[in-house]
Amino acid sequence: MTKIVNKCWNIIEIIAHAVLAFLFGLFHKELKDEAFAAFMQFVKFGLVGVTNTFVCYAINILSLFGLQKAGLFPRYDYLIAQFIAFVLSVAWSFYWNNKLVFVEKEDGHRVWWKTLIKTYIAYSFTGVFLNSFLLWIWVEVLNISKVIAPLINIVFNVPLNFVINKYWAYKENRNRIIEKKI
Repeated sequence: MTKIVNKCWNIIEIIAHAVLAFLFGLFHKELKDEAFAAFMQFVKFGLVGVTNTFVCYAINILSLFGLQKAGLFPRYDYLIAQFIAFVLSVAWSFYWNNKLVFVEKEDGHRVWWKTLIKTYIAYSFTGVFLNSFLLWIWVEVLNISKVIAPLINIVFNVPLNFVINKYWAYKENRNRIIEKKI
């Protein structure tokens, strides 16, 4: 399975490099390795995000239908389902982002549980507060389906989540790196 994933990833990298090199060439710019690496990091984040979206959405819908079947909290069932999906999908996202996207450098230092807490805080803003506010607007104000509303939120959350995670949650402790070298 790993060989298949690696071959698929290599194909994605080759295609992405060709497309970016072409686009950079249109503007008479050279595609530097750092720019390509940053782009591929965003692509990986996006791929993890796609899987996370499916996981989150599936948990959301299962929770929503479970709450509706049990007759629990009918007025707020969609918000409770969204919260359950949030808690479980952030754990999923943390695992895969830590493993594939924001990989700790060999000379770096990152405390996993602190990063996990930061990840939950970062996603709390987008995944709980922003999502809940937007869900309320979509469902209560604009009368959009409780099933469709979470999909609309993706447009707002993905770019914001990448920036917050890259520059805050997964940021390595530079002071610790300096201490190690001394």
